[in-house]
Amino acid sequence: MIALSRRAFLSVPVAAAVASACQRQAPQYRVEDFRLPDRSAVGLFAASYGVDLADVIGRGLKELAIDVRGKRVLLKPNMVEYEAGEAINTHPLVVAGAAVALRRAGAAEVVVAEGPGHRRDIEYLLTATGLFDHLRELDVRFVDLNHDDVRETPLRSWFTGLATLALPVSILAADLVVTMPKLKTHHWAGMTCSMKNLFGTVPGAVYGWPKNILHFRGIPASILDLVSTVRPGLSIVDGIVGMEGDGPIMGRPKPVGMIAMGTDLPAVDATCARVMGLEPARIPYLETAGDFLGNIDAARIDQRGEPIARFRTNFDLIESMRSIRATT
Repeated sequence: MIALSRRAFLSVPVAAAVASACQRQAPQYRVEDFRLPDRSAVGLFAASYGVDLADVIGRGLKELAIDVRGKRVLLKPNMVEYEAGEAINTHPLVVAGAAVALRRAGAAEVVVAEGPGHRRDIEYLLTATGLFDHLRELDVRFVDLNHDDVRETPLRSWFTGLATLALPVSILAADLVVTMPKLKTHHWAGMTCSMKNLFGTVPGAVYGWPKNILHFRGIPASILDLVSTVRPGLSIVDGIVGMEGDGPIMGRPKPVGMIAMGTDLPAVDATCARVMGLEPARIPYLETAGDFLGNIDAARIDQRGEPIARFRTNFDLIESMRSIRATT
């Protein structure tokens, strides 16, 4: 471990800010490496924790024509911290339902993997949340991404100014990475959903807690580089009960009653933002993602399942984030 003096430590954010200013002068991705889809389908499906979630998610896979036959699938839920009665983590019933639905749809293998950035004790989180019991019952393997083997991986965009990141081999070996976030507000990023959930793919054993390199290099920039490089092929959002206010940990449960699904992560997150009463174009990382990673314009998103209006409910925001509220 490298020891930093207090002066050196405090200089890191300044250096990162200077690097960020410099990188804006250089190309941040190769345009030819990305192509926005003409249209993107996003499904919103009514759900509760008391229904057969494997059936709900299975219907979503069919509605969106997602073919997983023969694929090695990795489910990446959001696990941060455990507090009884709080809506911090992706609910274990949603994770279990997705695993069953994907197996029924023909996936060759389904594993669950996470690398929490807050709580280091993954065994505690698995047990306290109840996810361990579900995975054991279903015979689904769990991978701790904080301590998985890693491989230095070239980034496909360079908003952070980094050329590579050491990423877990389990992520790199999967045929399909499925991001499974909890729908929440975020006191720094505005909202946390499909894209922000990829912070958990960065190994803490390499980069520290709470994934220090990502915070030093900037949260919006890190989100963009991770999504462009990991390229999850599917998002399944636990929006049954979300979190409003001072998320992603200290907020309050917010019932919404939906599962959101889609293969275009910016389109899924833009749709979820609209459900929350937020304006996607006012969320910096989402606005930039709309330039090269996916569609955020509602006119280019085909709504499947239920309309946004069925679930739309204004999420409370901390004062510093109220500018992202939709005005209509």
